Amino acid sequence: MGARLSRRRLPADPPIALDALPPELLVEVLSHVPPRALVTRCRPVCRAWRDVVDGPTVWLLQLARDRSAEGRALYAVAQRCPPNSEDEEEFPLCALARYCLRAPLGRNLIFNSCGEQGFRGWEVEHGGNGWAVEKNLILVPGAPSQTCFVTSFESLIHLECDVSFPLADPTGSRGWCFKRQLVDLVMEGVWQELLDSSQIEICVADWWGARENCGCIYRLRVRLLDMYEDEVAKFSASPNPVLQWTERGCRQVSHVFTNFGKGIRYVSFEQYGRDTRSWVGHYGALVTHSSVRVRIRLS
Repeated sequence: MGARLSRRRLPADPPIALDALPPELLVEVLSHVPPRALVTRCRPVCRAWRDVVDGPTVWLLQLARDRSAEGRALYAVAQRCPPNSEDEEEFPLCALARYCLRAPLGRNLIFNSCGEQGFRGWEVEHGGNGWAVEKNLILVPGAPSQTCFVTSFESLIHLECDVSFPLADPTGSRGWCFKRQLVDLVMEGVWQELLDSSQIEICVADWWGARENCGCIYRLRVRLLDMYEDEVAKFSASPNPVLQWTERGCRQVSHVFTNFGKGIRYVSFEQYGRDTRSWVGHYGALVTHSSVRVRIRLS
């Protein structure tokens, strides 16, 4: 008969405390923690963990795990153009941490793009009867909400202004309905050296349209501004006015900023509109699903 196997278990190895790990192994372990938990749960544990979370290495390891074409391109830029640590005086976390938390690439950086939260996030100037928020006349593809901002007529007190192309002088278009949103790209998570790397494109788009029973005029201006809010680059769109009884619906205006140089920090997204009949109420241009998206160049 064969020997009987012993059921006695060997003593288990004592668990290794994380604080006993070598620093480089601790960084590797923490790099597998999701970004928000890394900041809210791991960072307060102790000084050693806080130093890891506040440093760039753990975040670079997270970027390196994205093996998509965009992820590989971003990781290469992050190694070639690392963030400057001087901006940590303005923000509580390092730039790479803000990027991983905010995930700005591909995300729409315009807040409340369809008016689903009223006018929150927008600087608004009311011409005529002012702006309103209504349901879309037709389905706008990809919109987070099927609502839109609606303009009214031009205020008669400003008829002396040049209304043929108000974008040439924003202060001369106060008779029109006007609204603006200023997007802080750095606050949204795009670090300054990435913006300056010439590997970034800024894609802007807007949907606009008209009612069938009233014509309208629509204008769009998007400006790239530096840290002092001085203009560096600009895109303007002034489509032909929509005539009364000619069409009903929405169409898109879009533009991609490339090779815009260094120093960009803000995107100023500005919309103007009015009707062509000066009717009381809200019969002017409809605008919705505005977007500002940052993407990495793959070529």
